[in-house]
Amino acid sequence: MDALPSRAIDLGSGAGFPGLILALATGVPFDLIEADQRKAAFLREAARITRAPVCIHVVRIESADLEPAPLVTARALAPLPKLLQLAAPLLAPGGHCLFLKGASAQAELTHAAAQWHMQVERIVSRTAPDACVLRISDLRRVIPPA
Repeated sequence: MDALPSRAIDLGSGAGFPGLILALATGVPFDLIEADQRKAAFLREAARITRAPVCIHVVRIESADLEPAPLVTARALAPLPKLLQLAAPLLAPGGHCLFLKGASAQAELTHAAAQWHMQVERIVSRTAPDACVLRISDLRRVIPPA
């Protein structure tokens, strides 16, 4: 992922991190998915004030009807196996996921490996020694043996 993606989707956007911040920092248009009405209202106001290139969708992730994007992001949303299940339908072929994870990242990767094939790059956090960003590509479900 050398060049910036044409667009991105942030799952469970909450207070706007990382989706809103990345949209502001890069100019990449983001679809922010947030089911909580209060959080979505905050995101709308933050987007209005900052003029961030975002579109807020007040819907559960499973119900989001969006064209898949080359980048899907999330922070503190769900354990990795569930997060991959949510992200996969929204990730364009050849796309990447950036997931901010804490101390449980390795255990989550081990658990996810039973259900998913993926390439994973761990980017160590500069602010929290036990945290990282998982850059996931080539995501596909494991096909159970017949």
